[in-house]
Amino acid sequence: MRQDRGRGAVLLLPGLGWLLVFFLVPLAIILVVSVATRDRFGGVVVGAPTFGSYVRALDPGFIPTVLNSVKYAVATTVLAIVIAYPMAYAISRYGGRRKGLLLVLVMLPFWTSWVIRTYAWMILLRDNGVLNGVLGAFGIGPLSLLNTDVAVILGMTYGFLPFTILPLYVAIDRLDPNLAQAARDLYANGRSAFLHVTLPLTMPGVVAAAILTFIPTMGDFVTPDLLGGAQTTTIAKVIQNAFLSSRDWPFGSALGFVMILITIVGTLAGLRFLRREVIG
Repeated sequence: MRQDRGRGAVLLLPGLGWLLVFFLVPLAIILVVSVATRDRFGGVVVGAPTFGSYVRALDPGFIPTVLNSVKYAVATTVLAIVIAYPMAYAISRYGGRRKGLLLVLVMLPFWTSWVIRTYAWMILLRDNGVLNGVLGAFGIGPLSLLNTDVAVILGMTYGFLPFTILPLYVAIDRLDPNLAQAARDLYANGRSAFLHVTLPLTMPGVVAAAILTFIPTMGDFVTPDLLGGAQTTTIAKVIQNAFLSSRDWPFGSALGFVMILITIVGTLAGLRFLRREVIG
């Protein structure tokens, strides 16, 4: 027993080392910078710790920005799950020998730069873009789609959809299809079998997909900047401006920790829900 535990600890070492070097150490550096000060040239002065940046980050004036970020993240997560669940179900149940190929197609967008894909959405959604051109052929429009909340949510949903499909596919593929068939044998129709058997048993995959979609959506600043325009404010955009434009690294680091806190709270809520669904 002790020998097995020792082997397990050895197998954990590479992952723990990776997290230490590339996650915990950078996080510690950001923490140190967040309690530092900024000189008049934009440099970081590490001296006596100060929480002035956190006071600014927690200013009530940023509440609308934070709520806007949460709004985009929640809307994107919900829309992505609604789109991804039928796709994951179709791949798992009807993919047959082509499951591997279909999963590769799901991951195919990752082979292209995120910025290029976002610019492609700009071409699709602008006033004289592809979508308005198609709608104009039917006498509709032009519609003002670019620089709107709809454009941001569509772009984020497209970008993070693979993160939603993959955990859902795993959850559905592991589910024994005979369970749903047993419900049908007990005179449940297809809708009842899905709502009372398939969906509850795949709920851990739904929660995992929601977490994997919500977290990166909260940190996305490229999509709101390009598809939402200058008037779209998110906490990720404010952090980007603090680091790159105003060169106020302590303030940007403090805002980053506030965003981390928000995502941790959301993740813990999701994991608590997952634990209740699995354990009861």
